[in-house]
Amino acid sequence: MSTREQGAEAERVESRDDLVRWIAAGEKPKSDWRIGTEHEKFVFRTMSLAPVPYGGNDGIRALMEQLIARFGWIPIQEGDNIIALKRPEGEKGGTISLEPGGQFELSGQPLDSLHETADETDEHLREVLGVGEDLAIGFLGVGFSPKWRLDEVPHMPKKRYEVMTRYMPTVGSRGLDMMYRTATIQVNLDFGSEADMVKKLRVSLALQPIATALFASSPFTEGRPNGFQSMRSEVWRATDRRRTGMLPFAFEAGMGYERYVDYALDVPMYFVYRDGNYFDVAGASFRDFMAGRLKGLEGVLPTADDWSDHLTTLFPEVRLKRFLEMRGADGGRWGTITALPAFWTGILYDDAALDQAWQLVRDWTAVERETLRNDVPKEGFAAKLRGRSVREITRDALAISRLGLQNRGRRNEQGADETVYLEPLDYIVASGQTVSDDLLQRYNGRWEKTIDHIFEEFAF
Repeated sequence: MSTREQGAEAERVESRDDLVRWIAAGEKPKSDWRIGTEHEKFVFRTMSLAPVPYGGNDGIRALMEQLIARFGWIPIQEGDNIIALKRPEGEKGGTISLEPGGQFELSGQPLDSLHETADETDEHLREVLGVGEDLAIGFLGVGFSPKWRLDEVPHMPKKRYEVMTRYMPTVGSRGLDMMYRTATIQVNLDFGSEADMVKKLRVSLALQPIATALFASSPFTEGRPNGFQSMRSEVWRATDRRRTGMLPFAFEAGMGYERYVDYALDVPMYFVYRDGNYFDVAGASFRDFMAGRLKGLEGVLPTADDWSDHLTTLFPEVRLKRFLEMRGADGGRWGTITALPAFWTGILYDDAALDQAWQLVRDWTAVERETLRNDVPKEGFAAKLRGRSVREITRDALAISRLGLQNRGRRNEQGADETVYLEPLDYIVASGQTVSDDLLQRYNGRWEKTIDHIFEEFAF
């Protein structure tokens, strides 16, 4: 989740049109489209396999302090607490942030090619693994905490998470699980115009359950099989339905920036950030904020930064800000991290591929899309739409993605194009075995139903 820094006050928001213009300002010519990848890892003690708390000589804060000392990262603080890291001005590397339960996230820099994404991922993992080894800390790449109970997971000292932790149980049964026990890989991609945004949003929403199946890696809860391919995705189904889901309105006539703004205005707020403090306004309306009627903040009016903050608290399967954020995938291991942006870049960044993807999904009904989204977390590749399995549809989507990446023609120094990053996905589809299937086979086989082996075989 986003990390806010204190800075100069942003421009005041005075009307709905200002909110629309803020999103529209994200439009970019195709030559400026970039790929921004985010990936979260569970952090654990290599000796005890327990989750790692924030404090102490070998905690999350110590991990961040060592990254600062050894690799030149710059701390971002709330009070005395380091809550995130950034690179010095002008240096590549993105930002490192903490999810609520200590999940360690790299929010990568917007990059021109997947080759750069792979290099960025490699550098980040080399750094954190090197520091982690010295602290007896390991990193696990799956979608849901496979061993720890919710009450065992430490809480990170970020004030926005305090607000969310209080509010989540009032609007859904699994919101705290989402915050503290899930991990994901996401990719942020650009659009060139309002029409381009709408087409990409529709295609990526329809195909998001396909990505969920393809990247499913969360079949365990508290040391036992949970009956799902993606428990991470299932948890979202019971997390504040007003701010989650498949956005059926996006497929209706007249969809555009204004329609998304109206949706966002109807989603209740969490907080307002002022002078380094988070004010709990959970459940309040951004419309009331624009009218200066927030309880306890009467007369305070929103800025563009407040609008940006609010948009980060919406959690649909695809999120619109000044870019589109793909949110359907479980966390995964090394090669999977670049495979997720490869999958979506191939589909969305080439005109021929995008057209083919649209032809694939354009006549799916809202009921069919919702049914697919609801079935995939449990059934994975076996889920069906119109008599076709998700595995079959995934094969079609991968072919479209490969076409798009080939047409982009971005090659590395060895002459390979970006299709090389689809190889882990090709293997999954060819075998018909998701990562969750692989994990369950190990659990029921040589692991002898002991979950602890996952921290060795699926750690980075």
